[in-house]
Amino acid sequence: MKKHLLLGQTLAFDGPALTDWQAATRHDSAGGVLIAGDRIAAVGHGATLRAAHPDATVTDYGDALMSAGFVDAHMHYPQTPIVASWGKQLIDWLNTYTFPQEMRLAVPAYARDVADTTLDLALAHGTTTLCSYCTIHPGSVDAWFDAAAARGMAVVGGKTCMDRNAPDGLRDTAQSAYDDSKAALDRWHGTGRATYAITPRFSPTSTPKQLGALGALWSERPNALMQTHLSEQLPEIAWVRDLFPQARDYLDTYEAFGLLGARGLYGHAIHLEPREIDRLTEVGAAVVHCPTSNTFIGSGLFDLAGLAARGLRIGLATDTGGGSSFSMLRTMAAAYEIAQLRGTALHPAQLMWLATEGSARSLHMGGTVGHLGAGAMADIVVLDLASTPAIAQRAARAADLWEALFPTIMMGDDRAVRATWVAGRPVTR
Repeated sequence: MKKHLLLGQTLAFDGPALTDWQAATRHDSAGGVLIAGDRIAAVGHGATLRAAHPDATVTDYGDALMSAGFVDAHMHYPQTPIVASWGKQLIDWLNTYTFPQEMRLAVPAYARDVADTTLDLALAHGTTTLCSYCTIHPGSVDAWFDAAAARGMAVVGGKTCMDRNAPDGLRDTAQSAYDDSKAALDRWHGTGRATYAITPRFSPTSTPKQLGALGALWSERPNALMQTHLSEQLPEIAWVRDLFPQARDYLDTYEAFGLLGARGLYGHAIHLEPREIDRLTEVGAAVVHCPTSNTFIGSGLFDLAGLAARGLRIGLATDTGGGSSFSMLRTMAAAYEIAQLRGTALHPAQLMWLATEGSARSLHMGGTVGHLGAGAMADIVVLDLASTPAIAQRAARAADLWEALFPTIMMGDDRAVRATWVAGRPVTR
């Protein structure tokens, strides 16, 4: 088997860095990553690996930092063409931009073009795994998974289901949501690097009958993921209360229909009630922090420290196109800023963990993606810690790795990504 040795600084994690980053973090200023086929065979000191594997092809990245590729745990690939559109808040933004754009993905060729663009932009920013909503059109699901397979990428996706409070061109039915989702799940889940997520957009756009149908499908296919939105904005929560007067809270609109579980992904989760936090914790579900989106459309401040203290799985995500950047570096910066507003200063190690290991754990892919360690898929990002003059002048004065890395987190973009590797192969930039 062909071997490839990458040399440079390495940053890896042995455990959850949110709780104890010092104990969980491994950094080598002269490290190496040995790739055999599509997987990482070893991570260690560069000189040691080079001596032990003289037959390996060597790529030396100097003092650049090698990390597991970034994992974007919640985004909407159909919305790539409308990213950074001016809008008001959630419902206005959906009606003005999102729904008209998503209707266009009824055309399979257009859906594939948008999927190709999205994945290429992600790779340029060092993101190697994404979890995306598709549209109600089954062809949009095929386009997403086909485009990812062409690039060797591990992605999650699912047909978005809506049978009310959406335009005519974007509504399905309870039965067609079940049938189409089941067919796509059976076709794609576990095919290559594809993972399927049953996808009700959110409670306001699904009738109780549709939520029940999707809950039944999840009970039949419990190894699938389930993704939806939860408690993103206060007006949205009030709307849910009007639509589901019998529900104890927003989460109950999913729980009552079998859509609460350990493999559930609940995007945003900003304005949670104590009971909701208790139940999410009890079942081992994941919440996904979407900081650039939450500030862009004025949703609120996610309580990362409080939810982490409860032991919840937490992922990090761009939420493009509601989010305003494809960059997980910019997303980390926004997460830092929101945490500051809530009284917590996140360490660079914690931010990097969230963007890799944390997001992978939320997707139940821990140890396979988002992980720089033996046995993981060789999905790797190489960061130039002096990619712009502003970053370089600050990094030049750094006393340690964290002072050198933090300017890239706060000011970096795709220029900081020196290389991206997917399944053991470099991506052509």
